[in-house]
Amino acid sequence: MAFTGSQIAVIGAPLDLGAGRRGVDMGPSAIRVANLDARLGALGYTVTDIGNVDVKQAESMDAGPKNARFLPEIAVACKRLASMVEKAAGAGQFPLVLGGDHSIAVGTVSGLARHYRKKKQSIGLIWVDAHADMNTPKTSPSGNVHGMPLACLLGDGPRELTHLYNFAPKVNPKNVVLVGLRDLDTLEKGIIRKTGVHAYTMREIDERGMRAVMEDALRIACSDTAGFHLSFDMDSVDPQFAPGVGTPVRGGITYREAHLAMEIASDSGRMVGLEVVEVNPVIDEVNRTAELAVELVLSALGKKIL
Repeated sequence: MAFTGSQIAVIGAPLDLGAGRRGVDMGPSAIRVANLDARLGALGYTVTDIGNVDVKQAESMDAGPKNARFLPEIAVACKRLASMVEKAAGAGQFPLVLGGDHSIAVGTVSGLARHYRKKKQSIGLIWVDAHADMNTPKTSPSGNVHGMPLACLLGDGPRELTHLYNFAPKVNPKNVVLVGLRDLDTLEKGIIRKTGVHAYTMREIDERGMRAVMEDALRIACSDTAGFHLSFDMDSVDPQFAPGVGTPVRGGITYREAHLAMEIASDSGRMVGLEVVEVNPVIDEVNRTAELAVELVLSALGKKIL
């Protein structure tokens, strides 16, 4: 069963070790400053803010291998996050994770997958992002792990990340949907086709509209699953609306398209977890990207215009 209750567990994951540009570690604080908990409370939810996952700072250590920078530290943080997410889900709470760079999704999805695996169920995954995040240390041009989490969740990548809880993959590619793609590395394109995930680029959204794309995404992610986790990278939104993100790319989804995607996800009643990642206050404008993140979370959790 998908989440239908009124209990939300807010979990911060202030990790920027997976990113090339510093600053997204302050994302959870920026989102909280935008009054997240109170605004969720106004929707009728009981909100428990569990606090932040303990994460090491980049200045305190060496980056390690160039093809997977800070990998051991990221793996430790993801394992801690997975435990917190699994515990929240087991207590009947809806896990709402605030990033941090997108590598934290390895922890979020692993925790949810283990929770449902104990019930002999699986989950789908809707990944809203300008990027596919399906590189591996062998293909990554940068060595930044935030470009690898979806590959890891599908079982391809460093074992420290692919085999959290000693099983892989965490999600079946037939239940994985990417929405909003517009900036792919050359080798990633082949990986996407090979894995069998369902990918909707900005062209599909331009031609068919967000409603049709999200209806497809929900059908795919919810087919024979307990529900879906929604992993929302704020860089999926065009920089004119979300300037403060880890990796901004022009030509993204609009303000209203982003809200519509969240509203349609909410209407399905099948969402089992939500994370919002890559808010970077260092390059933001008076916290408006974090404000938008909160607005989108509210839409995903049932806020309506009328």
